[in-house]
Amino acid sequence: MTQQQLLTHYQSQYVAWLLTRRAAGDSVESLASTLVDSQVDLNPHQVDAALFACRNPLSRGVILADEVGLGKTIEAGLVISQRWAERRRKILIIVPANLRKQWHQELQDKFGLQGLILEAKSYSVIRKQEQQTPFLMASGPIICSYQFAKAKANDIKDIAWDLVVLDEAHRLRNVYKTSNVIGKTLKQALAHVPSKVLLTATPLQNSLLELYGLVSIIDDRVFGDLDSFRSQFTAQGRGQAFGNLRQRLAPVCKRTLRKQVQPYVSYTARKAIVEEFTPSGEEQELSRLVADYLRRPNLNALPNAQRQLISLVLWKLLASSTHAIAGALETMAKRLQGVLDESPVVDLTDELDEDYESLDETAEEFPADESDPLAPPDQNERNAIASEINELHHFKTLATSIHDNAKGKALLTALDKAFAELDRLGAAKKAIIFTESRRTQEYLLTLLADTPYGDGIVLFNGTNSDTRAQAIYKDWIKRHQGTDRITGSKTADTRAALV
Repeated sequence: MTQQQLLTHYQSQYVAWLLTRRAAGDSVESLASTLVDSQVDLNPHQVDAALFACRNPLSRGVILADEVGLGKTIEAGLVISQRWAERRRKILIIVPANLRKQWHQELQDKFGLQGLILEAKSYSVIRKQEQQTPFLMASGPIICSYQFAKAKANDIKDIAWDLVVLDEAHRLRNVYKTSNVIGKTLKQALAHVPSKVLLTATPLQNSLLELYGLVSIIDDRVFGDLDSFRSQFTAQGRGQAFGNLRQRLAPVCKRTLRKQVQPYVSYTARKAIVEEFTPSGEEQELSRLVADYLRRPNLNALPNAQRQLISLVLWKLLASSTHAIAGALETMAKRLQGVLDESPVVDLTDELDEDYESLDETAEEFPADESDPLAPPDQNERNAIASEINELHHFKTLATSIHDNAKGKALLTALDKAFAELDRLGAAKKAIIFTESRRTQEYLLTLLADTPYGDGIVLFNGTNSDTRAQAIYKDWIKRHQGTDRITGSKTADTRAALV
């Protein structure tokens, strides 16, 4: 007796109905189980983006470039869940380090997927215990940072991934430049991946070549080589070039603007309150002195190979606070003193990285040339270096003598105004203060400690190693012991505890 004869009339009808429900990859029905299982209120543009990513089985990937706040993570989550449902489960998610925990939590809460955050420590433990690559040991998607992915590029290259998602993918937009080490390394490691999803709200910032770079990560064949792209889209008239570019991008890039979704997405009204301030005479004098110094054609304190990068960081620290620039000036003076003493000279970028948290990302924009060889200076060079050290000490003394920054005082006024407005609106009295400098963060902590806001302050930065942060982390671990909220990554879990 055949299998067909075993079916009743009603069962045959049911099987026939199921067959009619088999849907093409570009239809909503193809995402049906994923949509039903997701624990999120989906918007039409998100479903449309997920379908766009799943539509062409021959495509090597897509760029989802919705404006900020439109839910690109949800769109990627739908694609990940769909691939998971299809039993294509070798999935890698590469994100900025500070977003690893957020991705882990969203996949778990909204899509029921238990991801694994890999970092150096957990990687080593798993490798030692299991005697094989940790990238293959997870029962869910693998989540790691860009830096970690670069470090483990050889492992990543050896795995037949079904899907790779890259969040904040504009970090790779300069991959076409020889200097972009992370971009080139990841592009080579992921070249064999049949499906990639790049997420970025800013696929284009400074040059059309950035679009070329992002698309080349998906598929080198879309635009050909760099010279071909330039001749096609930068040598023509703007109107014709843009029209041709849109047409070529249409199969690989989808962008939704806020104005397109306003009929069904309500946004929180944002109200800007600007608090103007005027730097004190001492602050203005410090800015003038440091600015004049950085504009000089020759500086002993800045290695030629890193001058552009370090100068940009110093300008940013100068704008941040006198406390931030004082620390950098001290570091530069110590480096020059090491040259005079002919002792091991510190790497300036490594030292600045201790304070300026965005240095890694900023460094990707600049050539990664070899550091200048430091030959023993002759007497004239020693005299010039000694003079420069004295200048740096003078700048630093002026900076440390300025205890109160005008911007800090303006912040106190702005907080008072903002909290008064929040109170009027019946909203929670909370504030987030952003700064890229840890020294500025420490200054703000001191500034706010003696105010009514002092008791409720939590520091949040790249290390999160202060006493209060560690106490919060230990309490959080105790409260969530035995639950899947704990990822095993101390860095990610500390961030979650502080949030």
